[in-house]
Amino acid sequence: QLQLAESGGGSVQVGGALKLSCTASRHAGYIFESCGMGWGRQAPGSERELVATTTKNGVATVQDAVKGRFTISRDNTKNTLDLQMNNLQNDDTAMYYCVAACPPLYEYKDWGQGTQVTVSS
Repeated sequence: QLQLAESGGGSVQVGGALKLSCTASRHAGYIFESCGMGWGRQAPGSERELVATTTKNGVATVQDAVKGRFTISRDNTKNTLDLQMNNLQNDDTAMYYCVAACPPLYEYKDWGQGTQVTVSS
């Protein structure tokens, strides 16, 4: 699996913005550009959920709850994945994780250590 390291979390007020970044390191034969990548989150007391994904070719999908506010992007030359989060709301408070879906199964099962995002009024 890829080794994933997230950064960029923090505390912001409602309406603020943050940019999360994930750097992937090649490990055990897996390479970033062959994997689908995504951002997931888990709020206290809730299940983990994927909020945005991008195919290996950069086709992005975002969850309805964050559509128009969150933008996912990847740079296959730098092995990085970003999540630009604008107009943050209280409900966006969660631990955010970089997630990989690598061949042959392409399942979003490889989660990083996470970075905390806290939104306050």
